[in-house]
Amino acid sequence: MKFTREEILQIAKLSRLHLEEDEIEEYRESLGSILEYVAKLQELKTDDVPELQHAAEVKNVFRADVVEGCDEEVRHRAIDNFTDKEGDLLKVQAVFEGRTE
Repeated sequence: MKFTREEILQIAKLSRLHLEEDEIEEYRESLGSILEYVAKLQELKTDDVPELQHAAEVKNVFRADVVEGCDEEVRHRAIDNFTDKEGDLLKVQAVFEGRTE
């Protein structure tokens, strides 16, 4: 599908793009080839193709939540260097809105 110069200028105006003179011809060719490719894709028979949520096989990438200890000295240094704490508890910014008890 070929676009006219006026159509490209109208699309640019609607998209709020300022095109230089040399860009107008480039956009005519690019948009035209994109729409030609989409038209080719429309010709494909996809009646027997199942719908997919992802193009590639998706696997669960979560790992088991395992508590691991650390060296006691490292633990004390982390607690001592934390800015807002109460005893051995570290206060952090709330993640969810709502109750902040």
